[in-house]
Amino acid sequence: MKKIIVGFVAILFVVAAFAATNANAEVKYIGAKKCKACHMKQYKSWKKTTMAGSFDNLKAGVKAAEKTKAGLDANKDYTHDADCLKCHTTGYGLPGGFTSIEETPKLAGVQCEGCHGPGSEYNKVMKKNKKAWKKDGYTSEELKAIGLIIPSEDEAGCMACHGGDSPFTEKVDAKHKWDFKERLENTHKHFPLKYKKGH
Repeated sequence: MKKIIVGFVAILFVVAAFAATNANAEVKYIGAKKCKACHMKQYKSWKKTTMAGSFDNLKAGVKAAEKTKAGLDANKDYTHDADCLKCHTTGYGLPGGFTSIEETPKLAGVQCEGCHGPGSEYNKVMKKNKKAWKKDGYTSEELKAIGLIIPSEDEAGCMACHGGDSPFTEKVDAKHKWDFKERLENTHKHFPLKYKKGH
């Protein structure tokens, strides 16, 4: 029952955050390649994570031993399974998010926006102001107001996939035990921000 409540609260949090960012603009997912233009170090670090390749884990025969241990059919192709796509893609089920590998391949895997929220609006502000940062700039509070999520402030967002109904729990294998701080540290190495105004 506790897992169901945590999962429900996490879903409500994600929906509320998305609704708040949608209040004045139609936000869209832009894909990790757009983020890479200004955040190359973070992108390279993220590419080495299991989150980056999480969509591939849905393919038949991939991670067969883990799937079998979790009670899944290791020979089944899960790349169109809605229960799996919500946690192995970016923005599945949300406006502008992943719909299918055929239609939105640029949003396969858990990308930057899977944790930071859809980037169309805050990306515009970052790009527009990066050269004038020292003079005019923007603050992280301003970016959060238009949709940027700071993962270290959002354990509930992580629990939407790492809690609730995931078949990969510590009951199946101790390596799946969820530790927010440890996972946050290991997701991708954090680099000092180039522009520190307002932080």
